[in-house]
Amino acid sequence: MTVQVLLLEDDRRLAGMIAEYLGQAGFPVHSETLGRRALERLKSGGIEALVLDLTLPDIDGLDLCREIRMQSGLSALPIIMLTARGDAADRIVGLELGADDYLPKPFEPRELLARLRAILRRSERGQVGGGEAILRFGRLEIDCDTYQVRLGGETRSLTAHQFALLRLLARNAGRVLSRDWLLDALSGSRAEGFDRSIDVHVSKLRAVIEDDPKRPRRILTLRGAGYVFARTQD
Repeated sequence: MTVQVLLLEDDRRLAGMIAEYLGQAGFPVHSETLGRRALERLKSGGIEALVLDLTLPDIDGLDLCREIRMQSGLSALPIIMLTARGDAADRIVGLELGADDYLPKPFEPRELLARLRAILRRSERGQVGGGEAILRFGRLEIDCDTYQVRLGGETRSLTAHQFALLRLLARNAGRVLSRDWLLDALSGSRAEGFDRSIDVHVSKLRAVIEDDPKRPRRILTLRGAGYVFARTQD
């Protein structure tokens, strides 16, 4: 089935170029220039990925991303942020608010396409998983078919990127995984700043699945080496 993409970009010339390129690659694009209109479009359903410009005439893109993640049914929507801002802090904040990737302007349309495909491979529609359907570690249960995570029987909400990262860590439980290895496995690209995003998503993941995120017992850090998912958990 075709993936429907919503493009939120107020530069009509750029929006037209992106829509044409993605359309030729098999991704129908629906364009909006205002954040509030885009949010209503998302709520109506049918959109399976969002390309979001941070600089909008009616609302800051970071605020909109936060609001989208708070909406029922949109917590795992794949989101790529676009911005002309050069501040690395904006990139980190965007990822912390739930964006799956971040692309600074100017960029090549083929890079946007590659990142969109990578995110969709990690999402419900694009991910083709292998191995066990349900992974269990003590009170933690990861359902790879329904993309649900439960801790002590309580469902926990994750973004598509966070779920993909958790599943990758869990399927390699007991192994030390470097940031470079995780980066390659998740996106196949060592884009600038993406190493740092692994740390951001691990931090967000710990906030969801750890009893005490400041003293993690499920996702452990080995300084200078990477991360390891504990085989034995309570």
